[in-house]
Amino acid sequence: MLLGYVYKLRPNDEQSSMMDSWLDMLRASYNYNLRDRIDAYNSRFIEGDYCDLKTKAEIVPLTCPVAGATGYPWKVSGSAKVKKLEVARIFGDYCDLLTKKVQKAASIKSAKRNPGEVQMAELPTLKAARPWYCEIDSTVLQENIKRLDKAYQNFFDRKQAGFPKFKTRSTFRSFTYATGAKIDGNKIYLPKIGWTKFFNSRPIPDGFVVKSVTIRKKTNGWFVSVRIDNPKVPDFPIMSIDEVDTAVGGDMGIRKLITFSDGSQVKNPRLSTNKKTQRLMRLRQRALSRKKKGSSNRQTSGIRIASLHQKITNKRTAIQWKIAIEIAKKFDAIFLEDLKVSNMKKRCKPKKDEATGRYLNNGQSRKVGLNRAISDASWYELRKKIEYAAAKSGKIFGVVPPQHTSQECPECHHVDASNRDGEKFVCIECGYSADADQTGGINIKRRGVEMTGIALKCRVKIKKVREDFAEPRQLSLFETPNQPELTGSRQLRRHCTPHKGSKHGVPGNPPTQLSLWDIEELV
Repeated sequence: MLLGYVYKLRPNDEQSSMMDSWLDMLRASYNYNLRDRIDAYNSRFIEGDYCDLKTKAEIVPLTCPVAGATGYPWKVSGSAKVKKLEVARIFGDYCDLLTKKVQKAASIKSAKRNPGEVQMAELPTLKAARPWYCEIDSTVLQENIKRLDKAYQNFFDRKQAGFPKFKTRSTFRSFTYATGAKIDGNKIYLPKIGWTKFFNSRPIPDGFVVKSVTIRKKTNGWFVSVRIDNPKVPDFPIMSIDEVDTAVGGDMGIRKLITFSDGSQVKNPRLSTNKKTQRLMRLRQRALSRKKKGSSNRQTSGIRIASLHQKITNKRTAIQWKIAIEIAKKFDAIFLEDLKVSNMKKRCKPKKDEATGRYLNNGQSRKVGLNRAISDASWYELRKKIEYAAAKSGKIFGVVPPQHTSQECPECHHVDASNRDGEKFVCIECGYSADADQTGGINIKRRGVEMTGIALKCRVKIKKVREDFAEPRQLSLFETPNQPELTGSRQLRRHCTPHKGSKHGVPGNPPTQLSLWDIEELV
């Protein structure tokens, strides 16, 4: 079982300044490696197979290390005989070193290294050229390059919106140890930094081993994320499809954060878009803009703004965890929409007048508020927390395509945009009417059940009635109905006691039913 625990560190001033300097050096190394890959790509695939763009010399292992990334491009490992064989294969790849013509062989491709491995092999050269990098642990430098590899992989797998970007102080605030970290009570040993105290708010279970440690800097201090593993402990069990009794579908929105198919709703807290928070943020940002750049007062104002953002984030995280845990406890199968939030927040396409050449209003100014509300709702983070809570509880979780979930009728399955009018849903085909968000949740549940093949057990609760109501008897003109004639043999209505009003002293209902001729007695 693989788990992750987060603690708050208590470093001294020397350790804190050392970690700050590490962040600066690691950020510079990350940006250098990113620029190295971009230049290598331009030299190899855009400008040609050149070692140097100025001299336009082609790639040769003796003179140029560029081959997909800087560094020696081939793997050489094993005994001396194997190394000689690898070198012979590499030099045999070239027809003529004098004319520098390249003949690529398919047998060499298996020995080629990826850009991350090439840049990791150049770390000793980096430490020799810049001795201050020797202060950083070697695994931290290697994990920093793996971080860049992960960014590239996410970009090509379309898991992130854009190409990897150069890091700034605000976007690069963490580093990772692969090995070497140890925990003893309320102290953790970080290689090259030493023993550091932390708030041991959650003891690590027995038998778990520390796999990796990530140090992260936030506005309110340093935090450590410990990744622990115990292969003997099995993972969380997953419920089989035959055991599922209850399923639910959730439709996410702005006014209501999430609406479920059973009619329950979760109100959107609007933590960063309410008037009070927006006014407070506006005042603090205005105060920051009036401070002199580079001054300590400006730095203090920036910390106040960051503290407010951190407070909003903490509140949002606590609310989302509460929602996720309650949903995982209540239902056996949970289905949500697979929303592409980045596409929903894209800019509107510009509209240009062909006659005048001027750009027309495309609605982007109105969409700014919608984008801000989508970011405040944080749908993807809520989805990830629900998925984690469901996996931890052994429940089934799935996502379905979001197309036409709020426009399809759950009864006749007629799809039309005119079915929905704001928060109301009225099918123009069969007349089915309900709440629009709840209708979306019902459609999401149906699609999820069909996708996973869940056969829900129909549980109909029959309310038992003690005795049927008696048939009312036809009354005469001056006859007043009594209690047994209305409710059967059992008298269900309670006798009301007289109650005097506090202001006018008007008597309440009398204890007995009066006839038409008994009114004179009350006068």
